[in-house]
Amino acid sequence: MGRTGRRVGVVGLGAWQLGADWGEVDEADALATLDAAVDAGVTFIDTADVYGDGRSERIVGKLIKRRPGLTVATKMGRRVPQTPEAYTLENFRAWNDRSRENLGVDTLDLVQLHCPPSAVYEDDRVFDALDTLVSEGRIANYGVSVETVSEALTAIARPGVASVQIILNAFRLKPLDEVLPAAEKAGVGIIARVPLASGLLSGKYGPQTVFGEDDHRNYNRQGEAFDVGETFSGVEYGVGLQAVDRLRPLVPEGMTMAQFALRWVVDQSGVSAVIPGARNPAQARSNAAAAEFPPLSAEVQSAVRDVYDELIRPQVHHRW
Repeated sequence: MGRTGRRVGVVGLGAWQLGADWGEVDEADALATLDAAVDAGVTFIDTADVYGDGRSERIVGKLIKRRPGLTVATKMGRRVPQTPEAYTLENFRAWNDRSRENLGVDTLDLVQLHCPPSAVYEDDRVFDALDTLVSEGRIANYGVSVETVSEALTAIARPGVASVQIILNAFRLKPLDEVLPAAEKAGVGIIARVPLASGLLSGKYGPQTVFGEDDHRNYNRQGEAFDVGETFSGVEYGVGLQAVDRLRPLVPEGMTMAQFALRWVVDQSGVSAVIPGARNPAQARSNAAAAEFPPLSAEVQSAVRDVYDELIRPQVHHRW
């Protein structure tokens, strides 16, 4: 995992679903999902202090108390109004204290700024404050979660940044051009989030699919609550369905559409971990199994790019 020096399984688990914004998940079901992921070989879990206002962190905390040796990344910054002035050492300490309590640890493995305002990446004081948290033993490493390629490149240039989390999937190819090569050269880890484009790339949804009122795939399609790129990777739902239909014939025998999408991410040079979410144990096991398949062929990789160039690029490439 980049400059952390830690080794993690390339397929991790994103714990947003276990906190909020994807419909209700019972705590017992959430813990069963986490246990299934770990049993299947997952060693890296990504959460955030804002997921369910700490619920996701607390559930993950119950897991790591029973299952030592895992690497847990959390995020901070989205529980307050998004102004650069909020990113201070005093606030960082308070946010970290809350996350350490939620997770039940003295030192957080990896803390990421959670898609802060772009000006934050340019502020030396922010990164001095993060270095202070490391020296105080509150955190072992820090990274950033970004929305744009430009933000990622700015963060990679910072000597203390251990990892960059960015949307990377078959509907979001722009990071391949500059971000992944720059990160690999600098020794910075890449955490690929939204790898299934909010489930679109699982191949399970259609024109008649209805998402619940408390599911961001219903209420954030135009960016009403947060960056629209976090929902279906910013791709218009109908266009995404067309692209999925074009991708289906490329899926090798014995592999699900979701495993195909995850394997595509794993195959990209420079990726440290991909963090699909899961709502139940079966999904967690299936996602983890994507790491066991052989790499996709060059012909398949080229065909994925062709679909992107024709259908997806006009919608997203210039935006993020």
